[in-house]
Amino acid sequence: MEAQISLVTLGVRDLERSIALYRDGLHWPLSSASSGDVAFFRTGGTVLALFPYDELAADANLLPDGSAFGGIALAHNVARKELVDAVLAEAHATRRCSHSCSEFPRPRDSLP
Repeated sequence: MEAQISLVTLGVRDLERSIALYRDGLHWPLSSASSGDVAFFRTGGTVLALFPYDELAADANLLPDGSAFGGIALAHNVARKELVDAVLAEAHATRRCSHSCSEFPRPRDSLP
């Protein structure tokens, strides 16, 4: 498996304020793939996403109370959807995977 992090998603309590920090404070260009629900910033080969904290916890099937969710998600994207199951099986085979492979979010069609 190629070592890469394609996407870092931060769960934020105030999406608009967080967008303003990166866009206006750091002058990072906001990706056109952003919407009212999520913001994307390209940073070289990695995308930084800002997503509402509670919704990100729900996406990971975790409670947003902080007991099991730290507010960050990392993504390892692959070139083709057909490779997803192989990568998940490899991760699961290490016996360090805390979720069953069926619990991981399924692939999306594109990265912003």
